[in-house]
Amino acid sequence: MADPIVAAIAFDGISPFHLSLPCLVFGEDRAALGLPRFDFRICAIEGGPIHTEAGLTISVPHELSALDGADIVIVPSWKNLEVPPPAALIEALRCAHRRGAMIVGLCLGTFAVAATGLLSGRRAATHWAYTDQLQALYPDILVEPEVLYIDNGDVVTSAGVAAGLDCCLHIVRARCGAEAALRLARQIVLSPHRQGGQAQFIERPIAKTGNPDRFTQALDAVRKTLGETHSLDSVAGLAGLTRRTFTRRFQKSIGTSFGDWLIDQRVALAQRLLEATEKSMDMVAFEAGFGSATSLRQHFAARLRTSPAQYRREFSKNAQDRVVR
Repeated sequence: MADPIVAAIAFDGISPFHLSLPCLVFGEDRAALGLPRFDFRICAIEGGPIHTEAGLTISVPHELSALDGADIVIVPSWKNLEVPPPAALIEALRCAHRRGAMIVGLCLGTFAVAATGLLSGRRAATHWAYTDQLQALYPDILVEPEVLYIDNGDVVTSAGVAAGLDCCLHIVRARCGAEAALRLARQIVLSPHRQGGQAQFIERPIAKTGNPDRFTQALDAVRKTLGETHSLDSVAGLAGLTRRTFTRRFQKSIGTSFGDWLIDQRVALAQRLLEATEKSMDMVAFEAGFGSATSLRQHFAARLRTSPAQYRREFSKNAQDRVVR
């Protein structure tokens, strides 16, 4: 089977940082690591070198004609939001969509996608600071200011930079399966999965050291036994610290409270169990340390804005062959 063709749009004045997002996820050949491979292309709207807002000049190998045959077309950002995109870009995106390509607008790239009319009457996301402007320019779009990304199946849009990475990883997950997306996330050191509708939560990793101290060892022990009861006092004792000292160090090192971190770890474990096993909700809740399916559902709703059952339907092994079009 041929590698999926992913095309990213470049234009004069683009931010190289925004352009790098699809390059990071789709542009590198990681087949040797057992990861999916994509036929990645950067396509320029204008001919000649692209001048970025950072002062870099980029030689872009493809023109808009290279969108022919693309499975996914990504607009990483946009400029001059009040000015409609060039007619050539609008027509190229519409043609790609008619051929069955997925159209993706990352961050302000949603504005360019909106100009095509493909979002009319549909939900869309963009950078939170520009949601009012997007709504004013395109009142027929249902702009949702608080979500990370929105997948309409054939058209996908996202909020800012971090959400753009989440969105690209979501596309990999939907096309190639949860395991491939998880391994890719680990490779590029990205939080494994954030639901599009969830609030902007980023898992804070614990720094790894060659000789972990008792504090790090205590948290490692908690992660290995999430199904057991872990109180603040018991873990502080395991770390050889007083409750107050442990709390202060935890906040400084991890950036959140021990209680919130513990719930996040348990939700992440429940996600993995829902993806990889057919265990009942009660068993998933028990092994993840929630005690009951009711508690599991409550924490999923609070953290991911979805239910465990819906999450399993979308991301279990049985759903990995689903292709988003």
